[in-house]
Amino acid sequence: MVAAAFSTAPSSLYGLFAQAEHLSSLTLTLVYAVYAAGTVIGLLLAGHVSDWYGRRAVLVPALAVAVVAAVVFLVWRSLAGLVVARVLTGLALGAAVATATAFITDLDAGPGGAPTRRATIVATVANIGGLAVGPLIAGLLARYAAHALTLPFVTFLVALVAAMVAVILAPEGHPAVHPRPPYHAQRLTAPANERRQFLAATTGAFMAFAVFGLFAGLAGTFLAGPLHHPSPALSGLTIFLTFGIGVVVQTATISWPAQRLLAAGIPPVIVGLCVLVASAWTSPPSLALFLIGGIVAGAGGGAIFRGSLTVVISTSGPDDRAGALATFFTAGYAGVSLPVVGVGLVLQHVSFRVTLLIFALAVGVGILAAARILVRPAPRAAQQPAAAGDDPMTLLCRGFGADIDPHPSDPTGRKREVAR
Repeated sequence: MVAAAFSTAPSSLYGLFAQAEHLSSLTLTLVYAVYAAGTVIGLLLAGHVSDWYGRRAVLVPALAVAVVAAVVFLVWRSLAGLVVARVLTGLALGAAVATATAFITDLDAGPGGAPTRRATIVATVANIGGLAVGPLIAGLLARYAAHALTLPFVTFLVALVAAMVAVILAPEGHPAVHPRPPYHAQRLTAPANERRQFLAATTGAFMAFAVFGLFAGLAGTFLAGPLHHPSPALSGLTIFLTFGIGVVVQTATISWPAQRLLAAGIPPVIVGLCVLVASAWTSPPSLALFLIGGIVAGAGGGAIFRGSLTVVISTSGPDDRAGALATFFTAGYAGVSLPVVGVGLVLQHVSFRVTLLIFALAVGVGILAAARILVRPAPRAAQQPAAAGDDPMTLLCRGFGADIDPHPSDPTGRKREVAR
């Protein structure tokens, strides 16, 4: 949670960085984009390595990289320093988010190593909740305490060191394996079955994260510009509300099936985007509508994200699940960065209200295009009628999807595989 909070903390301080270093809105957009790119790179390079080396062996170095990033924020006050710090922050989060989530699951595994409901809730709150509280803490410290660009990073530096100590003292959830396989980066793959549903789910993740990314990357710019509210505390509160409502929705609907979540999440995103556009087109622009639009869209985005994640897990098998999840999260963090960069570029040529309208149309069309496949119930495996000679063991094998004769007649005892 500390790592996630630290990664989004600078989002509420971008206005202060712009004043101190005379940075344009496009420059700040690109600075935010390199953080998202660093997260994807960290996910692909180190997100899966804890399966071989153990959880602590990856999580402690990831937190150490975050500590270095906090130090860079403190001692290197320039555009180059800001870029370096954001890249390091993204790399740390990419390595930490998958490892810490697996760590939580290991420490609270149910029968057979299956994740428990408590582990799922804790992982959700730690990941998305951390993204929510980081900008709020940084914004409040910058608004109501001295040294606005120093105290927030000192606070997170102390918290990150404390988190490293806690991880070192925690029991190992997954010991290192011997011999270790040769290192390779995480490969982006899609499950062999249900490719259409998988691609629709990754599109849903892209669009849901695009809504979150709009606020995390540009809320401060919009508030300080057309809305004339430059307070870092208000910027942090806006991001907190958008991410935080997503946490509430995901936690409150923990028992909902994927299709119900997706069907319930799509209308709020569309409505929230419409309210956001309306906030810009009123005269003068409405702060209240801007906040309401963020809350409504965030609620729908949270439901779409968890529903899409459930689809990915259910449509991938054990042999390709890690690659499928890597592809899913890569699409999500691409949604965090690419649309925000596009919005920053468009802002250089057209007004704030036209930019929001273009963004809302693009995201709305993308979600509606994926909706027809996403909300369709997953096709069930064809039921095979029991033959007269089928005994319970044969039916059990069929239930697991493998047409294998559990009673081989050959003397070696090998299973006779039948064509699927």
